[in-house]
Amino acid sequence: MEEVEINKLEGVIEAILFTMGESVELNKIAAAIEHDEETTRKIIHRMMDKYEAEDRGVRIIELEDAFQMCTKTQMYEYLIRVAKQPKKYVLTDVLLETLSIIAYKQPVTKLEIEKIRGVKSDHAVNKLVEYNLVCEKGRMEAPGKPILFGTTEEFLRRFSIQSVEDLPSLNPEQMESFKEEAEEEIQLKLDI
Repeated sequence: MEEVEINKLEGVIEAILFTMGESVELNKIAAAIEHDEETTRKIIHRMMDKYEAEDRGVRIIELEDAFQMCTKTQMYEYLIRVAKQPKKYVLTDVLLETLSIIAYKQPVTKLEIEKIRGVKSDHAVNKLVEYNLVCEKGRMEAPGKPILFGTTEEFLRRFSIQSVEDLPSLNPEQMESFKEEAEEEIQLKLDI
């Protein structure tokens, strides 16, 4: 077998093992590359030797009549460093709705947000604070001194705007439409 063909087969095997993420039986790999099991085993063992010699971050292990690609144990500390980094957050419809209200109405209290949304908003506001998109902007001069919320620099960065003045303006017709939809939604909830 020529070197070029072996390299191509190694690439195919590498793709199979990487993509599957778990052990793959030798007979399945052999069928995929259209070679007998003994030849396939030799190619995989050659790959295993190359991975060790080239000091790669991954290796191929043999498990009975199957093979699996996995990370070398020496690389675990680097993986842990990545795993410890903050995770990207997902903005659900509820969070986006709450964030929009805060962005357009800031500074705003939780009670005002809840009046607009028609539901409790503690969880949504807390998540937005946790994600550093919203923060406390002070307290309202009213009984109980409720917290005022507003957006952060991180909010501006994430949405690629320089200031809240750069937010798209809502025309009065849109606002009226939103109000009607919200009132219908509240009425539906009351009817149920």
